[in-house]
Amino acid sequence: MSSDYFYDAIQPELLYRHPLTTYRYDSSYHRHNAYEIYLFLQGNVHFYVDHRCYPMQRGDLLVISPEEMHRTLIVDESEYERITINLKKTYVCQLSTVLTNLLSCFDHRPDGSGNIIHLNENQLNQLLYWTRQIEESADSNRYGADVQTNAAMAQLLVLINQWFQHNSFVPQDIMPDLVRRTMEYIDNHITQNITLGKLAEEFYMNSTSVSRQFKKHTGLTLRSYILGRRIELAKLLLTDGMSITDVCFQSGFSDYANFIRSFTKIVGISPGKYMKHRQAEVRIDLLPQTDYH
Repeated sequence: MSSDYFYDAIQPELLYRHPLTTYRYDSSYHRHNAYEIYLFLQGNVHFYVDHRCYPMQRGDLLVISPEEMHRTLIVDESEYERITINLKKTYVCQLSTVLTNLLSCFDHRPDGSGNIIHLNENQLNQLLYWTRQIEESADSNRYGADVQTNAAMAQLLVLINQWFQHNSFVPQDIMPDLVRRTMEYIDNHITQNITLGKLAEEFYMNSTSVSRQFKKHTGLTLRSYILGRRIELAKLLLTDGMSITDVCFQSGFSDYANFIRSFTKIVGISPGKYMKHRQAEVRIDLLPQTDYH
């Protein structure tokens, strides 16, 4: 993935994948327009979510919201097996009820934290039972396969939400301090003019070291990361109904034409169309809110 592109649009409402990789690669930080369930089964992999990096162990389960940037780094050529499930919000809302909000494990926690648990063997076997049901029925054309897929997905989401309600797992975080501090500085100053020189001065390091370390651990250039954060802020402001002109400058852009061009290139639609789509989605988001913390 190019460092200039990190928004991965998911088309189907439910996308199930169970790949096995036998070569080294690393992805750039990216995000989806869907929620993600990630179950790690084997390999030597580091998983990055926003400002954190986790060395993965068999049975580690992550839930990732559309706002959270993430990436994987395969450390060696060991067989890397995982299951990923991407879910559109509309799909999960259809499976939910007034009493059971199946999006709770994704939405009701701080961004970039509280999104990993470690499953014991019994829990892992329970989860694998339902993923096998999904795997068998998701691509089938037989009568009732779609209903079976939805039923298995609902059961899986109920389990995951129950486990995250009582999540006390404290994961090992191996994100280098310089990279974390750089991300935090950018996030806290996103509406200001951020330059490599300012970052180097802030951390008392030469600019080349800051730039190289950031690219090594994120797969992104500093410019791309800053642009991505500004686009995400712009998306939030558009959803709130702010005018496109105000959004441009409130999200850190100094040039209106550049804002329109960058937003459309990364998100795939213009700011105006995005605002209309998101406001329509917000109107259907009427599920009760259950806070786990």
